[in-house]
Amino acid sequence: MTLSHVRAAEIEVEELAQGLQHPWGMAFLPDNQGMLVTEREGSLRHVSSNGQVSDPINGVPEVWNKGQGGLLDIALAPNFNQSRNVYLSYSEGGSARAGTAVGFGKLSNDMRQLEGFKVIFRQEPKMSTGQHFGSRLVFDNRGHLYITLGDNGQRPLPQDLDKLQGKVVRILADGTIPSDNPFVRDPMARDEIWSYGHRNPQGAALHPESGLLWINEHGPRGGDEINIPKAGKNYGWPIATHGINYSGSPIPEAKGEQVKGTEAPNFVWEVSPAVSGMAFYTGERFPQWQGSIFVGALRDRSLIRLTQNQDGVIEEQERLLKDLNERIRDVRSGPDGFIYVLTDADNGRLLRIGLQ
Repeated sequence: MTLSHVRAAEIEVEELAQGLQHPWGMAFLPDNQGMLVTEREGSLRHVSSNGQVSDPINGVPEVWNKGQGGLLDIALAPNFNQSRNVYLSYSEGGSARAGTAVGFGKLSNDMRQLEGFKVIFRQEPKMSTGQHFGSRLVFDNRGHLYITLGDNGQRPLPQDLDKLQGKVVRILADGTIPSDNPFVRDPMARDEIWSYGHRNPQGAALHPESGLLWINEHGPRGGDEINIPKAGKNYGWPIATHGINYSGSPIPEAKGEQVKGTEAPNFVWEVSPAVSGMAFYTGERFPQWQGSIFVGALRDRSLIRLTQNQDGVIEEQERLLKDLNERIRDVRSGPDGFIYVLTDADNGRLLRIGLQ
């Protein structure tokens, strides 16, 4: 298709594809073969480097497409060039409620089939009626797979170590549990848990220099956060929060913005932009963006750019794409040095972002 150009200030936006049904996650294929994009209603598609969108790829698991649920994030196996394994996270139903599940299948050479899909993780118990699945997938440099899990709309559960709501979990690529996970010797806790006390983390990325996982998560009304989750640590929800209920009433369990025994956020938005996808800029094409962290915003309908100062303090620099008035669901740093975003809509778009 012909690329459309929208210019605001020094930002250049190119539309690569449109007509996507609430796209949620994307992963770049090697050797300029385009990318894979998930649609929340349950389809996985291949988008070529020139923007051609494939028919749905066969072999994707059935998803629970209600509320915020559906087919969610995607990640390529670290050894994709050899295995061709593609990992998907999605909401999986169970009677009247659902939870996040993760599995993988082998992408056929013609990119029309996901073969032998195998589920390797299930959020238990299933507690969501359509809210807060979290669901970002990130592999670290040692082959661990991190999965962010929302609280399913059940506020107290992120503090319960025998349940998988409101957690970041860490497993291996085959679904087994690393022997050095922080709670593997605690009979009262789930072995998969890496950190807890999270509300709904919908953005996650690996820091390109430190190799540490960073996440962003939705607060309630106010108090969206960036955290760098450490092994066994408690990130506070719902006992520590900067937010209140959507009704304006206090969070019943909250004891303050900072509570002893919990980790303070690395960055807080007192007014919630409704954060989603997250990426570190790793390209060389635009030196002005070196060191930048990009975060999608749903409610604020923008792409937020942040940086760290010399002391490691996160500072917001600007909000981009406001003129498009689009909910930004995912953001990735492309191998070509551009930033790529997905817009969350019935007619969702894949956009390539650069500087003039």
